[in-house]
Amino acid sequence: MSQGSTVTTTATDTGAAEGRGRSGGGLLAGPLFRNFGLVVALVLLCVVGLATAGDRFASVDNVLTILRLASVIGVVSVGMTFVIIGGGIDLSVGALVALASVWATTLATQQMAEDVHWIVMVFTAVVVGSVAGLVNGLVIAYGRLAAFIATLAMLAAARGLAEIIANRRTQIVRDRDFLGFFSGDVLGIPTLVIIFVLVAVAGWVLLNRTTFGRRTFAVGGNAEAARLAGIRVQRHTVKLYVLSGVCCGIAAVMLMARTTTGSSTHGTLYELDAIAAVVIGGTLLIGGRGTIVGTVLGVLIFTTLGNVFTLNNLSSSAQAVARGVIIIAAVLLQQRLATGGFSFRRPSSGGTAGGPALSGAPSGAVSGGTTADGGPGGARSAAGGGTTP
Repeated sequence: MSQGSTVTTTATDTGAAEGRGRSGGGLLAGPLFRNFGLVVALVLLCVVGLATAGDRFASVDNVLTILRLASVIGVVSVGMTFVIIGGGIDLSVGALVALASVWATTLATQQMAEDVHWIVMVFTAVVVGSVAGLVNGLVIAYGRLAAFIATLAMLAAARGLAEIIANRRTQIVRDRDFLGFFSGDVLGIPTLVIIFVLVAVAGWVLLNRTTFGRRTFAVGGNAEAARLAGIRVQRHTVKLYVLSGVCCGIAAVMLMARTTTGSSTHGTLYELDAIAAVVIGGTLLIGGRGTIVGTVLGVLIFTTLGNVFTLNNLSSSAQAVARGVIIIAAVLLQQRLATGGFSFRRPSSGGTAGGPALSGAPSGAVSGGTTADGGPGGARSAAGGGTTP
């Protein structure tokens, strides 16, 4: 068997194995152990809530409040999970939520919604989010700009554009049918929670049961090996950021329904909350591994934590400190489980964690060597003076 065919076979397998925790720390680094730990943490938080707030925490209304609050940031976090697994990062999600909400609540858009149907507002928000995500993806993949810088620039530009469109004013949603649909419930379950569940299930299927998901793991695990296996890394990177933008558009619709407004201040710090939830859920910031289930649990943990602090009249500053401590502890723990030490190296998969960045690949992706027996230890980029097999 040729070296090229060996690489083709091993590239996607390596990414999928990392995504499912079959490398590195063995069973303790697997998704079952990580998700079990998250469930235990969530249960402990609930116990603390019951002990400190009693019936106020355990009431049905409070539980539904937690789920509603988790729904919007949860949808954003699902998109962020795909981006980070693919080896990138998206700092613009909060600004995209604001831009989509403002654009979908302009007088022109709402007038069109009244003349046609409120679905026009939903369509507008999703299109705005997906187009902004497309711009992010093109700049990162084909403009070869670091994901951190590109999405940071989009954060500033999208937030500024939202302020210009809204003229720094809060826009009120006037369509009662729109508000009635998204503010309602089905069998006692809020519509926003149902949307979150549907997005999470769709994300799980896409990540774990499709070629797109396997390619995402492969690109995040080793972009150079993925390229040699025939995956169009740049095109796939664009798709990941478009997916993140679509999630931002959906989240904007949910936020519009919950607050009955569109505002340039919507989504403030959503990027940090989403990244924190994804990291808590066990997704490696260097890419190549992660789960949607872990992300959902991470969102619920942070939302429940905030609810417990609120019910006990604790300051938002103390809550921020607690969040920071949890994030640091989670990152250190996942690195310990994945690599056997507190080092930020990718679990061994035949590549090199410190290799040169692949041109046009997601930020954080590396061009390691092949996993073929007898193959080169690291495929160097042309800029490094070596040759690619």
